[in-house]
Amino acid sequence: MPRQFRELSTKDLRFRIDPKTLPVHSTKQLCPVSRGVVGQHRAIEAIRFGIGMDDPEYNIYVAGRTDTGATYIARSFLEEVAKKHPAPPDWCYVHNFKEPDKPRALRLPGGWATVLKKAMEGFIHGLQGAIRAAFNTDDYRYKSQVLRQEFENQRRKIIDALRTRVEKEGFLLQMDPQGVSIIPGKDGKVIPPEELANYTPKQKKALRDRGDHLSIEMNQSMAEINDLEAAFRKQLEKMDEKVALGVVGRQMQPIFQKFKAHPHVIEYLEAVKSDVLEHMGDFRKPKEEKPPHPPIPGMLWPPVLNNYRVNVLIDNADAKGAPVVYTSNPTYPALFGRIEKEAVYGALITDFTMIKPGAVHEANGGYLVLKATDILKWYFSWEALKRAVRHKEVKIEDLGEMYGIITTRTLKPEPIPLDVKLVVTGDPYIYELLYLYDDRFKQMFKIKAHLDDQTDRTKASVRESIECLARFCQEENLRHVDRTGMARLIEYSMELTGNRDKITLRLGAIGDIIKEANYWAGLANAKQIRASHVEKAIEKKRYRSNLLEERIQELIKKDVFWVETEGRKVGQVNGLSILQTGDHVFSRPGRITANVSIGKDGVITIDRESRLSGNIHTKGVIILSSYLREHFAQDRPLALSASLCFEQTYGMVDGDSASSTELFALLSALADVPICQGIAVTGSVSQKGEIQPVGGVTRKIEGFFDICRHKGLTGEQGVIIPRKNVKDLMLKQEVVDAVAKKRFHIYPIKTVEQGIEILTGMRAGKRLKSGTYAKGTLFRRVDDRLREFAEKARDFAKEKADKQ
Repeated sequence: MPRQFRELSTKDLRFRIDPKTLPVHSTKQLCPVSRGVVGQHRAIEAIRFGIGMDDPEYNIYVAGRTDTGATYIARSFLEEVAKKHPAPPDWCYVHNFKEPDKPRALRLPGGWATVLKKAMEGFIHGLQGAIRAAFNTDDYRYKSQVLRQEFENQRRKIIDALRTRVEKEGFLLQMDPQGVSIIPGKDGKVIPPEELANYTPKQKKALRDRGDHLSIEMNQSMAEINDLEAAFRKQLEKMDEKVALGVVGRQMQPIFQKFKAHPHVIEYLEAVKSDVLEHMGDFRKPKEEKPPHPPIPGMLWPPVLNNYRVNVLIDNADAKGAPVVYTSNPTYPALFGRIEKEAVYGALITDFTMIKPGAVHEANGGYLVLKATDILKWYFSWEALKRAVRHKEVKIEDLGEMYGIITTRTLKPEPIPLDVKLVVTGDPYIYELLYLYDDRFKQMFKIKAHLDDQTDRTKASVRESIECLARFCQEENLRHVDRTGMARLIEYSMELTGNRDKITLRLGAIGDIIKEANYWAGLANAKQIRASHVEKAIEKKRYRSNLLEERIQELIKKDVFWVETEGRKVGQVNGLSILQTGDHVFSRPGRITANVSIGKDGVITIDRESRLSGNIHTKGVIILSSYLREHFAQDRPLALSASLCFEQTYGMVDGDSASSTELFALLSALADVPICQGIAVTGSVSQKGEIQPVGGVTRKIEGFFDICRHKGLTGEQGVIIPRKNVKDLMLKQEVVDAVAKKRFHIYPIKTVEQGIEILTGMRAGKRLKSGTYAKGTLFRRVDDRLREFAEKARDFAKEKADKQ
């Protein structure tokens, strides 16, 4: 090798957390741990601002990956904030005596709805007995008897006077259940029809005239009796009302007194009092007598008494602050409540006591948390929710009736004023779609709380992470984690970010490892989770998912997928690509080859020509042409046709992380200088020849190392990576040990020149003032080859022109 290049030492390959530097010996020392949020300062500030904005348009969308625990974070923060807010009022539904199909909604301070319910139940229990007892007293019976006797005396006088008058005129007064009538008679006996038949016409006319006159007098007397009876009944009703009013007044006085500060409740109680007086007859019936209507299944009392019940919709008696409500199945009834129905004699019936609340009612005065993927499954729920928040009221409606599917008669409960803050959690991509295609969404969700999936690794963030581990163990009832386990979990957190200066905020991924480590600790009868248990959980998790990776490595080991790790070849370099299958990411080494010839096609890729490459890969290939023109075509045209190929790939190729590898293969082919096959390359390249960082470097190195280890480590194998990716390395211990023994090498580079010198063992060379490169350098060979191509292309063109 012409000169020594910097190799990475073992300390550069993996960052280790010293367990002794951690502030506690075990997560148990931190218990009990209150809920908190690790990192996410941007998102928390956005949520806090959204909470402070008392405006229906400033609802909150918490955007984050599913494994960042967006819903958990939102609920944890909101529950802490909600404790400082006042508890919302109670809500209950009562019967509407004016419009029975439109139950009234009553708002009461927290806990008072139950008080009203119990008071009304006590009133119902005692009402019928009290009224029956009041009407069975000696005083009431005496007074009603006096009124009845007075009426009977007056009635008798009228009847006696009428009878005397009738008998004087030769008639008799006959009274029967059908009414009162007069018939001819004398001496108290009815004149037989035979005798009447012997009357002369004059006598018959006289009898008829007297009868007509008496009929008029009789009707007048009956009208007078009816007036007396009406007056009697009015007096009796007045007396009954007075008695009943006294009873109802005594029964309801404590309720009136208790709720005197609530005018709407007093108004309702007055309506109850009036209805009791109107249906007083139903309460006076003997106890053993059956009610006029059969009781409805589920009703505690007959319909008349049932109207005086109170349906407590929301009871906040035990609430400590504002509610934070989360529902995982936000169907329309689950959100907005429902009106239940009972089947009675083949018909469905309902009343106000069958009105049930939904999550929106429960969250009224607080916060409603929903997952975007849950609520968007239910279109009607989503639209109704936006409408309710926009109009600041929640209605309980039958979904079928609302959309005209079913038109049966049902209840229409009075809407309840709504004051709720919506917090929807979901993927950032869903946010973008809703923002673009849902007009109401951008008007109603003006606060975006964007969750990060990583945060800087500092003492504070490490401390917060340890507290998060302790809280998770506490909530899930798992074994606590000792110092070594905590250190390994933090290292795993860094591995997930692909950056040793960051720790992950993907709480779901860390939580899964803790659960699995707890399982292995249990099998080992360990009291706490140690580093060995965490390591085993990580290994087993990878083993469960890496079947495809093992199959590909098996094919490579059998040379079915051809990857060479020894020797030298012209125009061939081992590239490193990343494959992902669900939750598992791994590296697939593969050969990249290049062929060159005279021509004018420039640099093409077989993958692009066969439509097996993406736009980003195409961009990388175009950059290669630009690099060649910059370095080797300043004084002549580039008469080159070069083809590049990812050998043995049968799917799409995309990304620019192999653009430097392709360039090295192309330079080798142009210079006709072989490349060491034991060194693989990753990194993108700029037009200026700078090696730029790429993703998945750790997985790429480990993947190529596994192949080299199987085929035999020679001490000359390794991987070239961009220097800016060094901070991302978190390599497994096998690789670190091989590097320490000089059996494997990792080279960080900044430029194309450094990389080609490592691969070929030849100096790249610098451009001279003459525009060419120093003799004996690789770039001089490339320049000479391209110059030769250009001259041959010129001669060929001239010869062709001469022939024409």
